Amino acid sequence: MKAAPERQLRLLDLQAIDTRVAQIAHARAHLPQLAELADLGRKAGLLDDQLIRARTELDDLQRDIAKAEADVAQVRARAARDQARLDAGTGTAKELQAIQHELESLARRQSELEDVELEVMERAEAAASDVAELERGMAELATRIAALEADRDARLAELAAEEAEVTVPRHTYAEQIGPDLMALYDKIRATSGIGAAALSRRRCLGCQLELNQVDLDRIRGAAPDEVLRCEECRRLLVRTPESGL
Repeated sequence: MKAAPERQLRLLDLQAIDTRVAQIAHARAHLPQLAELADLGRKAGLLDDQLIRARTELDDLQRDIAKAEADVAQVRARAARDQARLDAGTGTAKELQAIQHELESLARRQSELEDVELEVMERAEAAASDVAELERGMAELATRIAALEADRDARLAELAAEEAEVTVPRHTYAEQIGPDLMALYDKIRATSGIGAAALSRRRCLGCQLELNQVDLDRIRGAAPDEVLRCEECRRLLVRTPESGL
């Protein structure tokens, strides 16, 4: 038996285009870069939260250092004034004795404040190290993300170019097929993904099932331009020289 008319054969060309377009769409939606970028985006978010907390802690500690330095400076200034009065020997013996006691108290207070200042400075140094480490991590992550985005964009551009090239003849094929058959093809393809399949060696290439003898006899007796459908999958069934009829 001869193959189906040209317009039905064009259905197979059209289906090949639509299949490839669907494959391109699937590839576009499932680029490996997308999953990795999503994972890195989550990591970047967590790292950014940690960096904000670390910077906040460092800012707080730097304010604590400034306060501790001011407290130490205030005690030193007070001690310097008292020492000057004591060295000058002005005042009564009782007053000078009180100044001496105050100097001793100020010395203890200064030592305590300096210990506090040193402890805060050590904490600030550790916090600054944490901030620097997190900033390095963020920079490395940003570099990796930028590289992945470049890879993603390059792949998307390749897919877009292929899609544009593949679909060039689709409009011509659709005109050759005609609006009625095109409407049926699109309706079937919308529900099953494949609108038309070749009959090859007595097998429907849509559902991959071999047709029984009754269906084969029916197809043999059909007019060449009759639009046939697979009894199993209901796709448009296109006869070719390899149909085995």
